[in-house]
Amino acid sequence: MSLASVRRILWVLAGVAALALAWLLLWSDFRTAPDQAREEPPFYADFELTGHDGVVRTEDDFAGRWMLVFFGFTNCPDICPTTLSEVASVMDGLGDESAKVQPIFISVDPERDTPGALAEYVPLFDAGIIGLTGTPEQIAATSETFPIFYERIEQASAPDGYTMNHTSHLFLFDPAAGFVDSWPYGTPAEEILADLQERI
Repeated sequence: MSLASVRRILWVLAGVAALALAWLLLWSDFRTAPDQAREEPPFYADFELTGHDGVVRTEDDFAGRWMLVFFGFTNCPDICPTTLSEVASVMDGLGDESAKVQPIFISVDPERDTPGALAEYVPLFDAGIIGLTGTPEQIAATSETFPIFYERIEQASAPDGYTMNHTSHLFLFDPAAGFVDSWPYGTPAEEILADLQERI
């Protein structure tokens, strides 16, 4: 075989190798892009509210910890106390791992739920729960970023003549404040606990 023929064969092989490498790179991009899209959370926790201790808090204050977030109000007759009791049971069940999770109660009734009112309410369920409130504008902005629904309902028999209708799901956010999952009202604490223990 002549030297020229050997060179042609080598050039052909080099060309085939280059095409194969390019195809592999393109295929790799095609395969990883959907996976990356699926891993991106649909939304992130985003808030700046006042805690029941008077300290202004944002999601950055809880970076590195999982967040259990529930929206409600202190005059709630059933859904809120039931859910917060479930959260307290979950925190007890986590034992030492509870340090990895921050439970948060965000009021949708800023007119009545001052930091002082929250300070009397949230410790009744668990000392680790942080109650957050703010101005009506701050609560409205927070509700849009999560997103959740709430509205004031006039009711003569309720305290101060009104009650609140609101989303009753319990939300879970990862240590980077990305939404992970939610549980509807009535989900047993045992189920929430088991799910959390698989994740944290």
